[in-house]
Amino acid sequence: MSNRRNFIKNLGALSLLLGTSKLDLNAQNSKKSRATKVNKPIVLSTWDFGIEANKGAWEVLNNNGTALDAVEKGVRIVEADPNERSVGYGGRPDRDGIVTLDACIMDDKANIGSVASLENIKHPISVARKVMEDTPHVMLVGDGALQFALEKGFKKENLLTDISEKEWKEWLKDTNYQLPINIENHDTIGMIALDAHGNLSGACTTSGMAYKMHGRVGDSPIIGAGLYVDNEIGAVTATGHGEEVIRIAGSHLVVELMRQGYSPENACKEAVNRIIKLTQSRKKDLKNIQVGFIAINKQGEYGSYCIHPGFNFAVYDQTGNRLINGKSITK
Repeated sequence: MSNRRNFIKNLGALSLLLGTSKLDLNAQNSKKSRATKVNKPIVLSTWDFGIEANKGAWEVLNNNGTALDAVEKGVRIVEADPNERSVGYGGRPDRDGIVTLDACIMDDKANIGSVASLENIKHPISVARKVMEDTPHVMLVGDGALQFALEKGFKKENLLTDISEKEWKEWLKDTNYQLPINIENHDTIGMIALDAHGNLSGACTTSGMAYKMHGRVGDSPIIGAGLYVDNEIGAVTATGHGEEVIRIAGSHLVVELMRQGYSPENACKEAVNRIIKLTQSRKKDLKNIQVGFIAINKQGEYGSYCIHPGFNFAVYDQTGNRLINGKSITK
């Protein structure tokens, strides 16, 4: 009887060992399989101006450059374009006729830099990077941000173009005027990238909501709201009504959902649904609120979701550069 028990015990141990070895082998094979399918390099950015921004970022990525350099270069293209009315030079002013800019940047090591309510500097994203690299701080605002930028050699210039000034003066005649809820009013370029080394970075820059109160800051310069990067999991950026994104720490939420196993698309969808739920619980009208998220994980898988139709994003990888309509909750 004792020998039989020992035989069964030893057989069970052997089976467990063999089973574990098989599981380990399967896990290793799975990891190898996933590793061969990583879609890198890849860059995503918000809205149709993301097509041109992606071209600049891809020049860096396609030459084995870093995701950090890529996202900075990419969004600078939009910051410098006077025809893009919601970012940088040419952006719509606040209600006092002053163009104030917000931006943040984050790399694969959780280094972060941010500026808010910055005036007279065309490239707030580069100032944000200087904050990240050259100071012990993570955010500078207003006059302090401007002083820092000038000390770092940035040029002070007028950012209010003739067409933006004309529109602002028209708005003053009827300050109840509501612009459309998509790119026409309050939009940001957010860009996230995975480089050939497998590292993630992101950047976000905006002139903010048109005709906002002077001093208003949205989600774009706030790490965890407008942008978040976790090099183990993925990167996310947001666009739309910043107040609603801040309310749920939106980009950080999407990253944490991906950590739990959500796909990039489903993580973005869950975050959008939370915004909708909170909006309804506060008895606010959803029809004038738009928020969209874009996300990428470490495998180079990407996704997006927004509240209403009208949001789009650009993707550039080995298959080319294209514009994709974001999926929406409302139809």
